[in-house]
Formats: sequence, C-alpha cells, structure tokens
Amino acid sequence: MKLTMRLRERSYDIILKRGALGWVGQLANLDRRVLVVTDSGVPAAYARQVCAQCKEGRVVTVPQGEASKSLAVYEKVQKAALEAGLGRKDLIVAVGGGVVGDLAGFVAATYMRGIDFINCPTTTLAQIDSSIGGKVAVDLGDAKNIIGAFWQPKLVVIDPDTLATLPRRQYMNGLAEAVKAGLICDPELFCLFEQYGPEQKIEEILYRSLLVKKRIVEQDETEQGQRAALNFGHTLGHGIEAVRGIRGRRRNGWYHGECVALGMLPMIEDKALAKRVRAVYRRLGLPARAGYNKQKVLEYMRHDKKASGDFITLVKVPGLGCWRLDKLPVKALEQLVYGGKAPQGET
Repeated sequence: MKLTMRLRERSYDIILKRGALGWVGQLANLDRRVLVVTDSGVPAAYARQVCAQCKEGRVVTVPQGEASKSLAVYEKVQKAALEAGLGRKDLIVAVGGGVVGDLAGFVAATYMRGIDFINCPTTTLAQIDSSIGGKVAVDLGDAKNIIGAFWQPKLVVIDPDTLATLPRRQYMNGLAEAVKAGLICDPELFCLFEQYGPEQKIEEILYRSLLVKKRIVEQDETEQGQRAALNFGHTLGHGIEAVRGIRGRRRNGWYHGECVALGMLPMIEDKALAKRVRAVYRRLGLPARAGYNKQKVLEYMRHDKKASGDFITLVKVPGLGCWRLDKLPVKALEQLVYGGKAPQGET
C-alpha cells in the first residue's frame, strides 16, 4: 500500500508493505553517503539491511530509551555525520522507534542547515504515528520535544514484519495512538479494537491510523489549528510521563503510549464511550488507572509547550469520531489532575 503526504514541494510517499525494509534502495536514492541511525534495542540486522543497500553507508547506534533524545546524544550523532563526510546532498536514515526517528530527523533538519531524511519505523508507536508529519525534536530534561523543528522526510518505509521482534507490552503501547486516531476521527478504526485482536487487523490499523494523521497534517502542517487534535491525551499524558515514564534509571514506570492512554480518559465527555475505551484498554493491556504524584504532574503541565500565558489548550472528545479544542486557564489544571474530570472552558 502507498499513501502520499501532499505538502506541495515537501510531499513524500509512505510505503506500507511487508518486507519493504529490503526495498529501500529501490524506493530512494542511496547512491550517496548515508548515515543510518538506530538504537541498541532495535535488532542490528534491520540497520545492516538498510546499510547494505547504500553505496557509502555507516551505522551509528545510540542507547535505547527516551534518554537518547538529549542534546548530548544529538551532538554525538552530528559528529558521526561529520566524521562520515556527509554533505548537503547526502542522507540520514532512521531505523527504529519514535526516539530514533525524532533524534535522527532533528539531526537531519539541522546538519548543514538541513539534509535529506528517510524514516524506517520499526515499532507500532512509530509506524502508527510519529514517523509521519515532520515533527522532529529532542528533550530538555523532563520537557519533552521542547527543542525541535518541522522537517518532513523524503520517504517513510513501514515494514510490519519488523513488529514481530517487539515485546508484547511495547507492541500494545504503540496501539494507544491508533485508539486515539479512532476516537478523534475514525469510528470504524476504533471498532476494530472492539471486534478483533490487534494482530488480526494490524495492517488495516496501521493504514487507517496513518490516513487520519495524513489528512490532518495536510490541512495544518505546522500546527496552527486542526493539527492540535493529534495532541488528544498528550497534555496530561506528557505530565504523567515526566513523573512516571520509563527513562534513565527509572525502569519501573509507564511507556509513552500508556501515559497517553491515561491522559485521554479524562478528556472523553461521553461516559458510555469512556466505558468502551476502558474495555478496549483491558483487551490491549493498557492502563486505565495509575497512581502518580499529582503535584509533580501539575507542575509539569504548567510548563507544557501547549500553554500560552495563563491559558492552556486541551483536546476533548464529546463523542466517538469528533473533537474540539478548549482553552482553559492554567489554574483549572488543578481540577483536572486532582478531580479526574476535564473542567469547562472556552471552546
């Protein structure tokens, strides 16, 4: 299957096909210097497979985990690009999950003021969501994605076969973003989770999720309006992730998708729909409740990049397949975090 992200001169194809990782050289120009960026949690064979298709390829491997989305690791990859002799007409390829894609994409966006970038996502989270749309970034301390850019890839190659090596919890973690896509825009996608096991319909889940994000990004590439819908669950979710997320030495915590799953629930206004979502979470092994330091989550949310002055914008879902943006005073976040209900605000 092929989708095309239509962004005028920044348009690119999204290839979704089993075995596609072995075809990157047929889909893109690899007859140049190529830096393949991966991490230690990704089977090394995936990066080697891509590198073998390059005329002059080199692999750089960063440590697994969110901690690699740091300025220190960003500098390491920049130096690797320089040492490999990459010039303005050369290429960076990401082979891995969302961390690898965000990091490698930001390096590509800023190395020599921007060079070509190809994304080959290997996790459900990246294949469903983060590999398309052009948002690339690194973290600053606990502030997620605070240093970044909009830098569209030249090509995205999604090979569902790479999901076979994912631990089950990681596999399900990424599906939270597909549940999100269904809730805001595609009721049929959401119903797939109620009717089937995700492995039965994974290619359709990937395709429909990508289609939701593609349509939104095409209308609002740099998040001036409608693209904010994709932040559903992320404001509270990022706060929970900052406090309870798995990073550094904090291994007994929640993954990104699990935090987003928790962040979506208080934003669903239809109680019957919220009940259905909790049932889907149980089927997927996603958390519906979790204990965390509410004061610390609140402090993080007050500094969220979606906050502007004394107000913050939240995405709410009044019913399946629809959404709206509410602008709330930052002080109303206390009711959200402590009360578990989304307060009312300007629409």
